[in-house]
Amino acid sequence: RQRPRFDRMSAPTTSGMQEIKRPIRGLIMRKLTIAGFALATALTAGCETTDKGAIDEANATASSAEQTAENALNTANSASSAARSAQSTADEALAAAKAAQRAAEEANERAKRMLERASQK
Repeated sequence: RQRPRFDRMSAPTTSGMQEIKRPIRGLIMRKLTIAGFALATALTAGCETTDKGAIDEANATASSAEQTAENALNTANSASSAARSAQSTADEALAAAKAAQRAAEEANERAKRMLERASQK
């Protein structure tokens, strides 16, 4: 069984007892982009008015977007875990099928030898 390869865009992390792989740069870039939009919104709001409500709203929007990104990452990690579990189950089923095939081939060989002996009598 081949081990997965990781490029420099991914790195293993741990969550509880389970290893999770996630693209670090992508996540950091998304968070930086969200923070950048929030900062731009806050600065724009500050230029137009000194209304603290606009800045609070921008911060709330940024926090909400970050939470949504975190939820998406958790969902992706769960899907990855389920996929690994399914792969493991498929590997076990394949091993069982190969064993059954070997047993059937051995039974066919025994039956063939028995038929040959019976035809010689």
